[in-house]
Amino acid sequence: MGDTVVHLHKTTEPPALETPVTTLTVVPDPPTAPVLPLWVRSGRAVKATVTHERTTNAVRFAARHTLYVWGGARIVGRRTWDGRTAARYERMLRAAEAAGNYEVAAEWEERGQRFRDARHRRRMDLLHSPVDAAKGALVGTGMGIGALVALGVVLAIANEDVGDVVTPLMAVIEFIRLLITIVTVVWGPLVSIGPFLALLGLWAVGRHQQAAPNWALPANVRSGEGEPITPSIVVKALRDLGVPALRNAIKEMGDAGASMLGPIRIAGCGVEVDVTLPSGVATNEVQGKRRKLAENLSRHEHEVFITIPQAARTVRLWVADSGALDEPIGPSPLTTDDTLRSDYAKGRAPWGQDLRGDAAALSLYQRHLLITGLSNQGKTAALRALALWLALDRTVEFRIADLKGAGDWAMFDHLATVLIQGPTDDHVIDATEMLEGGVSEMETRLTAPSGTVFPPLILLVDEAQVAFMCPLKDEDKRPYGGSKATSRYFMAARKIHNQGRAVNVLLWQGTQDPTDQNLPKLVREGAHTRASLALGTESQARMALGDKAVDGGAAPNLLRPGLDKGTVVVASDGIEIPAGQASITVRTHYIDTETATEVAERAKRMRDGVTTLRVVERGQERDPLADIAAVVGDAPRVRTKDVLTRLSTLNADAYGGWSFIDLKRVLDDAGAEPYKSDGVMVVSRDRLTRALTNRDGEGSASTD
Repeated sequence: MGDTVVHLHKTTEPPALETPVTTLTVVPDPPTAPVLPLWVRSGRAVKATVTHERTTNAVRFAARHTLYVWGGARIVGRRTWDGRTAARYERMLRAAEAAGNYEVAAEWEERGQRFRDARHRRRMDLLHSPVDAAKGALVGTGMGIGALVALGVVLAIANEDVGDVVTPLMAVIEFIRLLITIVTVVWGPLVSIGPFLALLGLWAVGRHQQAAPNWALPANVRSGEGEPITPSIVVKALRDLGVPALRNAIKEMGDAGASMLGPIRIAGCGVEVDVTLPSGVATNEVQGKRRKLAENLSRHEHEVFITIPQAARTVRLWVADSGALDEPIGPSPLTTDDTLRSDYAKGRAPWGQDLRGDAAALSLYQRHLLITGLSNQGKTAALRALALWLALDRTVEFRIADLKGAGDWAMFDHLATVLIQGPTDDHVIDATEMLEGGVSEMETRLTAPSGTVFPPLILLVDEAQVAFMCPLKDEDKRPYGGSKATSRYFMAARKIHNQGRAVNVLLWQGTQDPTDQNLPKLVREGAHTRASLALGTESQARMALGDKAVDGGAAPNLLRPGLDKGTVVVASDGIEIPAGQASITVRTHYIDTETATEVAERAKRMRDGVTTLRVVERGQERDPLADIAAVVGDAPRVRTKDVLTRLSTLNADAYGGWSFIDLKRVLDDAGAEPYKSDGVMVVSRDRLTRALTNRDGEGSASTD
């Protein structure tokens, strides 16, 4: 401890005490930090030095370039061994046997035997080569000397000097002596630097092949980010997948593990390769290791897709370019081409792009549709894009129930004949009656003569899970929601699924977070086109797309919520799917609400004018004549058959049982009798307007 400091303070008492008093105050030293032993401080300094970035980089640099030489020697040795022996043929033979391709195995066995025969002949020739070489040398030397002497004789005759006879021979001897002198001078330095040149060559081979441990490689090589996909990388990724049978089979194949791979093809923003698995390895073992396979390929999980093609024991890998799936796709043709028209029967809706970058177009002809996914993943936008395209066919009629009511379908006002918007139980009742009106229309069409072609009627329900979960019951105690035989919405959907497509009455549904309660099995399996955005679990994926699609590689549960908005996995015969696959992944075009409104306006201009029926308050007394005028709308005349259908949709309780006789009775009493136009009975808007005016006038007069 330090010494204690004594401070002297002089204090002054009040005036009554004039003698000053001196007091002593003891102040301890401030606490000091403990002094660490020298060995502790030295250890920390050493640790800081060893772990410093410059030190680690220097160690990596030295280890990397040293190991390049060793790796290069190993590679050169293996190449030399392969070139001198039949090892290469043996590896290819084992690879073919492991893949179960015995015809190729027999071919490699034959090639190996031919190589051994040729090698045997070369070795036998070497036994006779010394004698042949000696004979050749003697003959050659004698002929050479004779030629030189003859040349000397010619020179001697020409120069008239006998000494020139040996001049050519002496010139050759001098040349040989010069060569010996050069070799003597060069040999010493060559022997000295030769090993260094050999080491430099081995280093170059090792550096080119990156023949060093991963920890010693440079950071950009070590990360592998964006590394191109090559056969060796795919084989290594499969080998390190953690499947023992696959790892052992690849080890037996050696470097010929690439024989499992088909051609690596460029496919859009990535590459695609078929992998034939060795015997004993199931395709689902590879499918279940998607994340590990992606990491082995230096990719994120969402950048690798594994599907099952037609070939047995084969998986198809699609590997995206690093970061490519995070880039947006182009705008929809609906927004860039104002002259675009649709064709319900023959056309295909431009929905987006598949992972290969090709346009993904969906046929909607006579196909019920179901699209599902988690909340806020782009379900409504994807469904609305299809409806907007189909709306550009003026023969198509829409009846829409938006059970979310956020205005996502508001642009279909005066485009759809029915537009219900809201999440309440009353809106569910209206949506149910809309479907039941579709059932009535379907049953009417089914009674028509065979071969009759009907205009398409699309019954679209967004957020359909609200209808299935509705607890209300009607006056007969029949529930609107649920999945029982008495459930009104469920039974209407089932009837349309069973027979609607034959007469072009189709049901499109969008649902959220599917379960057996909010999306019954019979309803989801009745859809011809099933699409799913990001989901939470594999069981939900099976509900959305079916077991066949999921078993074939469809995995909407592996899409990233929030990051893969608008990306759907589609199972349908209405879209072009690669052979052998059960589904396809599509990145849909996003059309915002403002742009969707502009497209809807184009569709409205193609029509003469559509009167949209909205939610009607329940329990109020009906005015049949006013309701008839409301459903006729602005059209000059409407067929009586269509008027009955619209009345049933407007209020099924009041008009669901009406026939032509009931409609004619009301019109006749009001003086707005139906009449024939082009051979069909129609209701005139002008007659209805006149009848309502006259009735209101009579009512006012009687009141007076």
